[in-house]
Amino acid sequence: MPSIRIPTQLRTLTGNAGEVRVDGSTVGEALKALDAAHPGFGDRLFDDAGALRRFVNVFVADEDIRFLQGLETPLEDTSTVSIIPAVAGG
Repeated sequence: MPSIRIPTQLRTLTGNAGEVRVDGSTVGEALKALDAAHPGFGDRLFDDAGALRRFVNVFVADEDIRFLQGLETPLEDTSTVSIIPAVAGG
């Protein structure tokens, strides 16, 4: 079962858990399972068209899924998915 690392800003949705395990054979399935288990993630991660919001970065291991297969990136039981909110400033 893959695990998802939760950024500090979103840990209120997981009862302060920094990492949760979810079912899913792709990144998209795992993120939807995360939202099903901890409601509120879907609104923060996906836009109205179902695509990842542009300020949300998702990595499998150390690889940005934008350079892999996007939400269709396959996962193994030992995969770790990291949600990294974009940081902006001046």
